Amino acid sequence: MRHNKKFNHLGRTASHRNAMLANMAISLIMHKRITTTLAKAKALKMYVEPLITRCKDDSTNSRRVVFSYLQNKYALKELFSTVAEKVGDRPGGYTRVIKLGTRKGDAAQIAFIELVDFDENMAKTAKAAKKTRRSRKSTAEATEAPATEAVQAEEPKAE
Repeated sequence: MRHNKKFNHLGRTASHRNAMLANMAISLIMHKRITTTLAKAKALKMYVEPLITRCKDDSTNSRRVVFSYLQNKYALKELFSTVAEKVGDRPGGYTRVIKLGTRKGDAAQIAFIELVDFDENMAKTAKAAKKTRRSRKSTAEATEAPATEAVQAEEPKAE
């Protein structure tokens, strides 16, 4: 029976799995987004989110604990400077996993995992998607008004 065994072993030994997750975490921190299989992305999310939480407190002990997982001083520097600055007020949920479909060769589920605060495209669409509850008539008038003002502004320059 599999009672209380929720950890995905990903078909690897413990040392191989730890090395793979550390390498993927370094890539995620350095590049802010990586593409991988869905199972690995979910395992990486469980691996990297406690490290990001740890980096909010910039102390010697925190740096040593995170370095014991990552073993890369450049990723450590990026994590404690750039990433910690962006996620300082966020209570959790630092990563986002978005499914991309299946891989053609082996039909594996593909997803990309990214750091939430570093995706400019999502931030732009979130601001652009903000809608108001105005009627269609008032929005049509609002779009026509700047166009007529622009024409009037150009006429004095032509004189």
